[in-house]
Amino acid sequence: MLEHFFQCPHCWEEISMLLDTSVTSQTYVEDCEVCCNPIEIKPQFDKNELQEFMAISLEQ
Repeated sequence: MLEHFFQCPHCWEEISMLLDTSVTSQTYVEDCEVCCNPIEIKPQFDKNELQEFMAISLEQ
């Protein structure tokens, strides 16, 4: 697992999430720990190292 810090696309607060480095390409939805709005998370890994990370706002 890797702790990754990024800015919420809704409230712009810095938050962190634990990412599973064993799965090369992932897409899932998590709620922001500050504003509770949904964020689509898209990390990509190569040899357990983070290569790309996207956090996309999901409008309600």
